[in-house]
Amino acid sequence: MKISVVIPAFNEEKYIGSCLKSINNQEIKADEVIVVDNNCTDRTKSIAEKMGATVIKEKKQGMISARNRGFESAKYEIIARCDADVIVTENWVKKIKQNFENKDIDALSGPIIYHDSFLKSASILPSYLYLESLRAISKGNRYLLGPNMAIRKSIWQKVKKFVNLDDAKVHEDLDLSLNIIKIGGKIGYDNSLAVNAS
Repeated sequence: MKISVVIPAFNEEKYIGSCLKSINNQEIKADEVIVVDNNCTDRTKSIAEKMGATVIKEKKQGMISARNRGFESAKYEIIARCDADVIVTENWVKKIKQNFENKDIDALSGPIIYHDSFLKSASILPSYLYLESLRAISKGNRYLLGPNMAIRKSIWQKVKKFVNLDDAKVHEDLDLSLNIIKIGGKIGYDNSLAVNAS
């Protein structure tokens, strides 16, 4: 099983180096790392290239367009996605691969620790409560968190024509989740697949 990591980025020179360092330091390496340059005017592209990522350009501004470009460019069967301000744990890729050994899982998410929020929380509780509240109102379905998710390329091929393309109208991760659920896909959740985010 091979894995592509996709990181949408718009002027992320402050964070992209730390993000890529955490991805490069994985116990099990990703098979490719793609940074989507969404019209950056800072050093994001040069930092990403220096750290060994493949940088591709998406001219249409917005998270959805950048994500979709990255997903379409990904070569491998599992596409992991995180935000440019995320620091992943050293076993993030390993845990994603372990979860996808379960053939019933079409997509996967885990919690986020907001390490520099005003709450100064080192807890997964805020993201956990958010996801559980969604689950409670949706007949038990799981949802994806954009900064920490993975999806089978095969399920992406099935839902990509249905996803909303307007960032102003939807939260892209919830919209993607709803489209996966709509076609009968299953979203998994791994409580130990935590990432740190700004």
